[in-house]
Parts: sequence; C-alpha cells; structure tokens
Amino acid sequence: MSEEIMPRVDIAFKKLFGVDENKDLLISLINSIVSEEDQVETVDILNPYNFQDFKKEKLSILDIKAKGPTGKRYCIEIQISDDGDYDKRALYYWGKAYTQQLSVGKGYSKLNKTIGIHILNFISIPEAKEYHNTFRPFANESNVHYFKDMELHTIELSKFEDQIKGEELDEADELKLLLSKVKTSLDRWVAFLTRHDLLNKRDLPKELKDPELEKALEVIEVMNLSDEERDAYEAHLHWLRIEESTLKKAREEGRDEGREEGIVIGEERGVEKGIEKVAKNLLSQGVYIEVIAKSTGLTINKIEELKIDKKVVKEAS
Repeated sequence: MSEEIMPRVDIAFKKLFGVDENKDLLISLINSIVSEEDQVETVDILNPYNFQDFKKEKLSILDIKAKGPTGKRYCIEIQISDDGDYDKRALYYWGKAYTQQLSVGKGYSKLNKTIGIHILNFISIPEAKEYHNTFRPFANESNVHYFKDMELHTIELSKFEDQIKGEELDEADELKLLLSKVKTSLDRWVAFLTRHDLLNKRDLPKELKDPELEKALEVIEVMNLSDEERDAYEAHLHWLRIEESTLKKAREEGRDEGREEGIVIGEERGVEKGIEKVAKNLLSQGVYIEVIAKSTGLTINKIEELKIDKKVVKEAS
C-alpha cells in the first residue's frame, strides 16, 4: 500500500523531489537549507527521476541535480548507509558536479557556485551536536571566505530522530515531542522525512502547516511504484532496517554488558567494556569499521585490535 512508502528511502525520495511536477517541493527543501543569498524561486532539474537510470546506480547513490536561474548548482543526495569514507566521497561528487559545468572551450568564469546537500540516514559527524552542518572554506587566521563557489551541507536524520524517540511513548506523545522540536522550515522537512507516519495531511498542527509539506504527504500517500520500483524500494528499505536494528540491538547488549561489568569492576570501566562489546557485536555483523567508530566513539586502531581479538575479517572496501 502507498501509505507504507517511507520518503527517507532513496528511490522514494527522488521520485518525490526529483520530478518536474514537484519542483515546488524541491525548491522549498533547498530554501530551507541554504542561506538567504542562495534561495531560489525556480529550478531546472538536470537529472529528472528515471528508473532505468536508477537501476544503473550503486545502492547508495541517487541524487538530484538542479540549476537555479543564476546558474548555481544544487546537488541533493539522500544516503541510506555509511559505506566508509563518506566524507571523501562527498567531496568527490561535489568536485565532479562543479567541473561538469565546464564544456570544452569555455573559460573558468563560466563556473558557478555548487552546493552539495547530503541527507544522511546515519551519524557521520559525532563531534557536532546539530543535525544540520554547513561547510565552507575559510582562511585559518584571517577567516577570509575566498573560495565562495564551494559549499556542502550535511543533514543527519538520526540526530533529529533520536530527540523524539521514547521507548514508552504512544503516538500522541511522540507527536507532541516532535512538534516541540520543530522551529524552522528545515525542521518541518526533517520531521516529514523521519516521522511522516505521525502526520495527517488533513489535520496538520499549526507547527507543520505548510502547503508544500501537505502536498508531499499527499504525493507519498498516492505514490505508485511499478513492480520493478517496488522491488528496488523494498530492497533498500530492508537494507535500512537491517542497519538500524543491528545498531540498536548491539547498543542494547552493550549497555547490559556495561552494567554487569560496572557492578564488578567499577562504573567507568564497565561503560568502556560495554562499548567494546557493542563494537565486537557490530564487527560480527559485518558492519564497516568506520561506521563502528562513528557509532561508538572508539578509534579505528582500537576497533582493529578488537577485530583481531574477535577474528573477524570484514573490512571496508
């Protein structure tokens, strides 16, 4: 049924935002993220949704490329899972989008600002508390913003979602908690992407009243997938749920282990042992080392030691 479709699954995300008839949704999403000077009233979608193109892509790569009226490029991507070295891949795709503007015989003056927007279903920057972070190159000492064509945004859905989850909350209480976190237009879109199941387009609370959001809920509700699209969607949804359940289970086991160890050897060491237990469980599940480091706060070297101890051979490619 169409109501089961989750907009945070990449194929549904692009079918929602990456078609000409929903340009207003894409414009609203872009404007909720970028600065005032980069706002757009209209865009041209350079790679509209086409399932045949999608079938050629890797599991984790499905983006929307758009051009504003001044020539600025906007590259929006939703990433299902952290497949290692995501920071490098983000820079690579930004550079590719920037240089592709320049056809043979054209001068560098034809290059326009390119903004990368990365919506992530995982935590990539554990050091940052905020779920939305903006990256621009500035000089170390003078703080001069010289290379103005480069800008990247990361939106970590898990950080927002973790703020509104409660083990014993019913849907009404979850909705109240969700609404308490909605302060900006980006908060509204992230609320939609993470918990659209709590939202009713016919009865949206004032905090979420927005014509584009109402339309997005309607599009998701009536979205039809072909058999091939449905198979691809289900495969990606399954991948997302496996990662989420694996991390959740490992963390719960780690907390239990930490409590037990804490009774015997002290609270601090107990927590440390619990974290190591989480890492070992994730290793045994085949989760990439980089993902484990970001999830647990352990160093790569420490996880490598645990891997040798555990005799697990799965490594990031």
